Order: sequence, then structure tokens, then C-alpha cells
Amino acid sequence: MGYQGIFMRTVVCSFYGLALLLVATTFAAAQSGYKVISVTDGGTISGTVRWSGPAPRELDFPVTKDPQICDPQGKKTVSLERLIIGPEGGVANTIVYLKNVSAGKALELPEQRRHLDQRRCHYIPHILLVPEKADLQMKSSDATLHTIHMDGAASYNLPFPFQNQISSRSMSTPGLVNLRCNGGHVWMNAEMMVVPHPYYAVTDESGRFEFTSVPPGTYQIVAWHEGWGLAGKEQAFDVLTERAVQRPVFTEPKTWEKSVTVNANQPSTVNFVFGNK
Repeated sequence: MGYQGIFMRTVVCSFYGLALLLVATTFAAAQSGYKVISVTDGGTISGTVRWSGPAPRELDFPVTKDPQICDPQGKKTVSLERLIIGPEGGVANTIVYLKNVSAGKALELPEQRRHLDQRRCHYIPHILLVPEKADLQMKSSDATLHTIHMDGAASYNLPFPFQNQISSRSMSTPGLVNLRCNGGHVWMNAEMMVVPHPYYAVTDESGRFEFTSVPPGTYQIVAWHEGWGLAGKEQAFDVLTERAVQRPVFTEPKTWEKSVTVNANQPSTVNFVFGNK
């Protein structure tokens, strides 16, 4: 790649990093000040996120390092896990949350979304939800060097040279965090939302989500997806081999927003439909 190409990639990456920081800052400002109260007459919000139209081609990336660990089945490529559509059209790994909730139940989130493993050169789970001011526990199950590089509401660059060694970091600022590996496993990617209140959910393979004990009122409900497009590649650096590598660059995340009214002790339903149009 020539000097001009490297310069352009640097500008693009700097712009993306600035945009991610802006999203994280805006998110933190919009969600601050949540108060825990006793919810005795709360309602529920449930629904689905579904795909409409032909499914796009799955994004794969060549396994360029540690195939015995990262590709034990010899497929030579791995899924980038950007869009998972279930058998019935449900879209998994979509974060759904209430935007303008100021008070409600205590902050409880699924335990499996608060711990990160690096297994067969994938971040598991691919989408994380961590409470504000709580610790994220991380480890690597792989017998190779991985790193977790974070940008956005949290900024860390953590090496994992040993198997099953747990490392913890506090997530002090609410917002979006992008995770990637600087150890040469360039396809490894994940997204983490550090959240200030409990009305967040990650859809399952059926595209379903549910909130319980929601105080009566009218809210904005948001469906956030990391996006499923590949914008190109960028030059990165393998910290172990000290060689330049090519990392995928993804298109921007996508959001959909609706209004929902919750009545006391009553269910409400909100459905989202995604597509390429």
C-alpha cells in the first residue's frame, strides 16, 4: 500500500474512532441520572426483531494465523458474526433498550453477557451488556496470545498470553465499546454496551426480547444493531510477529426507534423489522 493509501486509511480510522467516542459521549449524557425505585404496578414490554427480504451473504474472513487453534475443522475461513438470522427470520444480537427511562427497578443483567472468553479465536459472547461501574471479567481459553483492545466508552489494550487467566476491568462510563484483537487474529470483533439501567436486552436467535417491571409511562424504545456490511480493510499491526496485517473495516451500526406506552400491570408489544432497503 502506498503512502497515500496509508494516509487515507489513517484518516478513515481516526474519523471512525472520533465517531465512536462521540456516540459513547452522547449515549452517556442521554442516559445519566437513573434512580432505583420500588416498582409495584409495572408492565412488560416484549417483541421481536425480524429480517425482511433476502438475507445478505454471510461475511467470512480467511484464517491467517494459528489455524490449529482457530480453525480446527479446516474450513480456512471464519464467520465475522455480524448478522445472525434464525430459522424463522429473527435477528439475534440486537440490543434493544428504553431511551428515556429515568427511574425503575434495580439494575440486573444476564450474567452470561458480563463475562468475556476468547475461544477458538472468537470473542464469546459477541455482544456484551455490562452495568455501569461494574467489572468485566475476561479470560482466554486458547493456547495462543490474544489481546482485547477497546475503543469508545472504555479504552484498554490487554494481553492474554496465558490460558484461563482471569483479568478484570471496571467499566466506569456508560456507552458503546468496540473490541478487537491486536494479536494478529484480525477477524475477532465484539461490541459491548456499558449500561446505566436494567431495561436493556440482547435478542436471541428468534429475535425476541422482553422487559419486566417497567414503570407506567411513555418511552422511546431503540433497536441497535452493529451492522452487517464490510467497508473494506485497513492495515493493522500484529504485536507478536511485529508484522503488518489486514483487518476488516465494517460499516456503521444501525438504529431503529419507536414510541411505546406502558400501562400498569399490562403487557405492551413492540416489533422491529430490519432489511437492506
